[in-house]
Amino acid sequence: MRLDVPSDLGMVGDAVELVATHLPPGTLSPRRISFNLRTALAEALGNAIRYGNGEDPDRLVRDFVRIHVDDDGQGFDASRLPDPTHPDNLEREYGRGLFVIRHLVDDVAFNEKGNGICLTLRAG
Repeated sequence: MRLDVPSDLGMVGDAVELVATHLPPGTLSPRRISFNLRTALAEALGNAIRYGNGEDPDRLVRDFVRIHVDDDGQGFDASRLPDPTHPDNLEREYGRGLFVIRHLVDDVAFNEKGNGICLTLRAG
């Protein structure tokens, strides 16, 4: 979902509702969506509009999506993965996942242990 919100505090409620109603089922409990998500997003958008953009109607606030995926495994060092585009690795049946992910999202970060990944997709 791409969400560009005009710098109009009157648009915050509609933007929050749009995001809240388009979350994939099971992402968050109904209670967390109805209060935590809506309240935090409304505050963040309101602050960006009021303080960041000075309520200038010619400026926008852009929303982005950040997804965290963690597992219970031992983790790994992503910097030590072989390059899947190297000729020696082209026929391998594994090792392309992170290569694909890095080309599909705007930012990829791993936690210190290497058992968690954070994907960021910016509006645009």
